[in-house]
Amino acid sequence: MSLRDLPKLELHLHLEGAAPPSLIRGMAKEKSVDISRVFREDGSYDFRDFVHFLSVYEAATSVLKSPEDYARLMTAVLEESASHGVIYTEFFVSPDFCGGSDVAAWREYLHAMEEAATRAEAQLGIASRGIVTCIRHFGPDKAKPTALCAAETAGGWITGFGMGGDESVGHQGDYAYAFDMAREAGLRLTTHAGEWGGPTSVREALDDLKVERLGHGVQVIQDLALVDRLIEEDIVLEVCPGSNIVLCVYPKWDRHPIQALRERGVKVTVSTDDPPFFHTTMTREYEQLARVFGWGASDFHEISQTALDAAFCDADTKARLADKLKDHPQ
Repeated sequence: MSLRDLPKLELHLHLEGAAPPSLIRGMAKEKSVDISRVFREDGSYDFRDFVHFLSVYEAATSVLKSPEDYARLMTAVLEESASHGVIYTEFFVSPDFCGGSDVAAWREYLHAMEEAATRAEAQLGIASRGIVTCIRHFGPDKAKPTALCAAETAGGWITGFGMGGDESVGHQGDYAYAFDMAREAGLRLTTHAGEWGGPTSVREALDDLKVERLGHGVQVIQDLALVDRLIEEDIVLEVCPGSNIVLCVYPKWDRHPIQALRERGVKVTVSTDDPPFFHTTMTREYEQLARVFGWGASDFHEISQTALDAAFCDADTKARLADKLKDHPQ
């Protein structure tokens, strides 16, 4: 069986960041919006570094102006994911981009996204859930209405709360109010940490936000005592190797710590983060892991099982996904 056909679970995927460039260009043309500056001549997204990437990301997102636009986006992204063997994915979705964190507007956007996700599951067999995400560089005050949107729509498709954005802005603990609100609503918690902020950002995430998963988290390798803490506390890392390479967190694949973390006993999963920006897919991630670290079918099965155990979904969904994993021998 090819790596493309292996059943995969993805826990770290930004919905807008997964938008095919052709979809965004088409929507921009429909709305007479000029965002040509965000594309290279070959039609792909154009950015210099992480901070510039964030500005390009937000410029591309600016053409998504209605619930219907988000339904189209959801359909396109799930079709692409399913074509690479993904059977379950968790999306980071932000009310900041969907109605300006107004609860009533957010409900309309969410309804459109959820309907599209339900259709995709029926037609393509790919299940999904949403993690409402506040944007770190928008500041703690903006995170509070985002968390309220999450709390008011918790349950069903919305099962988690998290934070993305620029790790250089403030501290994890600045956003504790928003995370406490989400926790009280019964949402599962994750946050970006240890992509840029080093082990300190990981420690802050554990101490101040009390999350159970970490987005990226890879720079924890610089502090082996903290690595051991992840193991003791059963913290799962949402690792996005291809993203880390393109953004120069690590210079090349064989310098990436995913193998070292896994060998030490940390629970790691594999995701694409913002795949068209980083010229990757889940198939490509698997191919690179096989090429560089010699991962085989049993390794990928273990990664999928880890993702299944860590997924922010209900027991019935997990049981159905487990059956799909069993259908493919190691």
